Amino acid sequence: MKYKLACFFFMIVILSACKNDNQKRLAENEKQAKKNELIFSNINKGWVFYDTPINSTSEATVASWNELRIFFAELVVKPKKTIGAFQKKSKALSKKVMALNENIPSQFNKPQIKSRVSTLITKVRLLDLFLNLDKIPDQKVIVLVSEINAELVSLQRQMDKIVEKSKIPVEEGESELMKMMDTSRAIPNTPTDPNLPRVE
Repeated sequence: MKYKLACFFFMIVILSACKNDNQKRLAENEKQAKKNELIFSNINKGWVFYDTPINSTSEATVASWNELRIFFAELVVKPKKTIGAFQKKSKALSKKVMALNENIPSQFNKPQIKSRVSTLITKVRLLDLFLNLDKIPDQKVIVLVSEINAELVSLQRQMDKIVEKSKIPVEEGESELMKMMDTSRAIPNTPTDPNLPRVE
């Protein structure tokens, strides 16, 4: 009889503990849902990209540089409703920005453009990383969006500079001077054998 009574009290204690755990879990879930709504609201407000070309050079380049056009088209569509939509969008942006490095038009295949594209890739991939963390740092995401915008502007301005420089006519003899200054045409500096006689 004592055994049955002890089991009965034990079961009551376990059931009340489970009930308390359920209440705690529901309270934590509600708190997390409110936090997620706040994070979503902050990211939604800060998710504003410069998705159109800023100058005529950029417009012409977007027409010929297919990967850049696709990246801009991906920036135009803003995710809605959930954090998951922002996570999917960041993954898509990350894939599209990686393609920029593969087919840079020959006119812009220069170190200045490559470095800006690399920086843009880094920022977009960092955005993807931040949005896929368990605890999303919404303020860092907003800062990254503005940094990505700055990199897009920098890339487009550099393209404009390259186009403007190409319009400047070459003066007589300048091409020969440029060839002479080209270090790839210089005589290679081969190491000398210390055992060979030297003229001093």
